Amino acid sequence: MRFPFLICFSLLGLAAAQTAPAPASHRMAMKPVMFTPSDLKWMPAPPATGMPSVVQMTVLSGDPSKAGLFAIRLKIPDGGKVAAHWHPSDEHITVLEGTFAAGMGDKFDASALHDFPAGSYVLMPKRMHHFGTAKGETIVQVFGMGPFVLNYVNPADDPRKK
Repeated sequence: MRFPFLICFSLLGLAAAQTAPAPASHRMAMKPVMFTPSDLKWMPAPPATGMPSVVQMTVLSGDPSKAGLFAIRLKIPDGGKVAAHWHPSDEHITVLEGTFAAGMGDKFDASALHDFPAGSYVLMPKRMHHFGTAKGETIVQVFGMGPFVLNYVNPADDPRKK
């Protein structure tokens, strides 16, 4: 008696699985995003990002000011610095050109910097206090879940307040 019950229950589960709607991410396929370096439109990082004025930015996908996955590139001139800050979500950094030097702490400390040459990957977990600088013109690619927000440890370091 149990065997037919199990078969019937299994068939009902299989039928339900075949008729269930696909998750929204599968129903609405994203369009491909394909760029060559010459396609990229570099611009000063918008003041709302909190990036220093010397940083240039290009958006690869998504909208870093809104909720959801985004990918951007930052071009930082030699010696360009970002004071100690943190983000409300994980920050994934890939160094594409130059050397990005990063350190952890509540204030910029050159002795705490670690060099990450082209090809390096850095993950700054959410709320991790960190800072960075470029050695030579440096391009990094950043991706994560938006909105992308910089919260400066010392509010006086925030370029939005200057």
